[in-house]
Amino acid sequence: MFSQPIYHTVFALFTFVLGTAVGSFLNVCIYRMPLGLSVNEPKRSFCPNCKYQIPWWSNLPIITWIAQRGKCANCGGGIAFRYVLVELLTGLLFLGVWWRVAYVGEFPGMWANFFPLVVFVSLLIVATFIDFEHLIIPDEITWGGAAAGIVFSLGIPMLHGEKWGDLTSHLMGGAWALIGAALGFALLWLVSVLGKMAFGKKTLEFTKPEPFTWMLEGDRAKLVAGSQAHWWDELFGNEKDFLVMSCGSFEFEGTTLHETEVRFQYEHLHLDGKEHDLNNVKSFSGTVRKISFKRDAMGFGDVKFIACIGAFLGWKAVLFTVMSASMFGAVIGGLPLLIGKREWSAKIPFGPYLSLGALLWLFRGPELVEWYMNFTAPIPL
Repeated sequence: MFSQPIYHTVFALFTFVLGTAVGSFLNVCIYRMPLGLSVNEPKRSFCPNCKYQIPWWSNLPIITWIAQRGKCANCGGGIAFRYVLVELLTGLLFLGVWWRVAYVGEFPGMWANFFPLVVFVSLLIVATFIDFEHLIIPDEITWGGAAAGIVFSLGIPMLHGEKWGDLTSHLMGGAWALIGAALGFALLWLVSVLGKMAFGKKTLEFTKPEPFTWMLEGDRAKLVAGSQAHWWDELFGNEKDFLVMSCGSFEFEGTTLHETEVRFQYEHLHLDGKEHDLNNVKSFSGTVRKISFKRDAMGFGDVKFIACIGAFLGWKAVLFTVMSASMFGAVIGGLPLLIGKREWSAKIPFGPYLSLGALLWLFRGPELVEWYMNFTAPIPL
C-alpha cells in the first residue's frame, strides 16, 4: 500500500507527464489549424523546416527539445521555443486542475470534473497561441468548445455545482451551460456593437501620397501602403463594411486614374459607377493619401470564445472573466504607451486575456470574489 504522501506524489507526477504529452498534440493543433491542415494527417509531428516526420522516440515532450538544443535532428533547423513552452504550460495546468478537483472547491474529490476541465484548459492554450500569432480563434475551438462544454455539463453536472444523481441534476447542468454560453456571447457581442458605434472608424493619413499595392498572396490579399502592411480580411469587420481610399493615382486593369476616391466592400471594388469582383483580380497599385475603414471593438472570434468559456464554467465565470480580462488588457496594453512603444499595442489580441481571466476563475475565482465581497462589506456598527 502507498502511504498518502507517495500516493499524491505519484498522481501528481502522472498528471504532469500526461499534460506534457497532450501539450505535444496541442502544438500540432496550434501549427496546423490556422493553415487549414489536418491535425490527423500526417499522424506524426513533422519539422516545420524540412517536413521530416519525427519518430516517437525523438519526440519526447520537453526532453527532446532540450537534448537537441531546440534543433531538428534531421536538418538542424531551429525549433521554436514555443513548442517546449506549450508542453510545459500544459503539464502545469493539468497539475493545477488535478489539485483543484482533488482538494479545493465546492465538491472536492469529484474526479469526474477532471477530464472536462483538462479539455477546457487545452482549448484555452490552443486559442491563446493561435490568437497571438494569427489574430484569429478557429471555430473548432470556439463553437466546438461551446458544444463540448454543454455536452460535458449534461453528463457531469458537478461542473456547475449540481450534484450527481437524477435526471433533473443533469438537465440543470446543461441549462447552466447554455445560460453561461448565451450570456457570454450576448455580453461581448453587445460590447462589440457599441464599441463599433462609438469608435468604429479608423483613418490612416499620410503627409504625402505614398505608393500602395494590393496583391494576392495564396488565399489572402495584402495591402501595403507606405511602410504599413495589412491583411485585407483584417480591415473588414464584415462583408458589408466599406473601406475608402483617397488616391493620388490608381492603376487598375491597364487604366490609370488621378485624384480619385476608390471604395471597397471586401470582395468588391466600386469605381466610376461600376462594381468589380476582387476574386478575379490579382493586383492593383497607385499612390494614396488617406485610407478610412470601420474598426471592430473586438474580433468576433472573441465573442464566440467567451461562449465556450461560459459553457464550461457558467455565467458567474463569464462576468468574472470579462472584467478580469479587461483589467489585464488595460494594464498590459498600456505598458507599451508608458515606455514610448505605441506600435507594440497596435494589434493586441483579446483572446489571451480571456484565457487568463478564465484560468484565474478556475483556480481561485470564487475565493477572490468572496474575499472582495468581505473586504468591501460595510463594518457593522
